[in-house]
Amino acid sequence: MFALILTGRKVFLTLAVVLLLSFTSISQEWANPRYASIVMDANTGEVLHESSADASRYPASLTKMMTLYMLFEALERGKMTLNTRMPVSAHAASMPQTNIGLRTGETLSVRDAIPALIVRSANDAAAVVAEALGNTESNFGNMMTQKARQLGMTATTFRNASGLP
Repeated sequence: MFALILTGRKVFLTLAVVLLLSFTSISQEWANPRYASIVMDANTGEVLHESSADASRYPASLTKMMTLYMLFEALERGKMTLNTRMPVSAHAASMPQTNIGLRTGETLSVRDAIPALIVRSANDAAAVVAEALGNTESNFGNMMTQKARQLGMTATTFRNASGLP
């Protein structure tokens, strides 16, 4: 009788562990984890660590880096200067937090847009830059995607200057 109870407990524990592991692996397959990471050796390109590195994500503030890259290229080409004033549209003024409180009809200098993007990750400033460089934020998204392709980022698609969904 004791052997049956012990065997029954072993069977129960084994089944419990198998079910727990099954549900864990199923939920990990179906879920798109909130965070992703990748660490590579810069010299060899060897991936040292990765977790959901190829999963699609809304890039949010990371998009501001490409927005800045495009702005710095425009400065380098002489299309803009640090003193260039860019108009604030109703669209740009309506951008959600984080923003710097721009209002329709105001202007934003390139000099002021840079720290707004870097320090505040300001969505309204990103939209102002996008419209100044691409006429519309959507068109600017296409321009950023083209630049990403030139830089070798074949799986990156930009839709806007802020990275918001």
